[in-house]
Amino acid sequence: MADHSDIRTGRHCVFMLHAHLVFVTKFRHRVFTGKHLTRLQEIMRSVCADFETELREFNGEDNHVHLLVDFPPKVALSKLVNSLKGVSSRRMRQEFPELARHYYRANKLWSGSYFAGSVGGAPISVLRQYIEQQNRPV
Repeated sequence: MADHSDIRTGRHCVFMLHAHLVFVTKFRHRVFTGKHLTRLQEIMRSVCADFETELREFNGEDNHVHLLVDFPPKVALSKLVNSLKGVSSRRMRQEFPELARHYYRANKLWSGSYFAGSVGGAPISVLRQYIEQQNRPV
């Protein structure tokens, strides 16, 4: 039997939408430590809350991050991604000036591209397990 605890309701709809997002650092530079990833998670959780979405899972490695986002149908995923990347890039460069030395010309933390996959074929538990098993640096 399917787990219906993830089903949400809106004013005129019932939905269960999840997206797997992957953001890669500019030039694939290996810049993140555990403390950077912890702060990134806080920033991205805050941005998600502003969009009435929920960051279900977050993890990453030294040059990329994975997010599992639960979002309502009224949210355009591209706008959410734009805000997640823009806000996190700006705040991380302000709070961790050492990140800027990797990007002396391009004042950006993230690559211009991203991966977004709809989640539904594989059970959410499998995707969560995959994200949890990322080799997070210390």
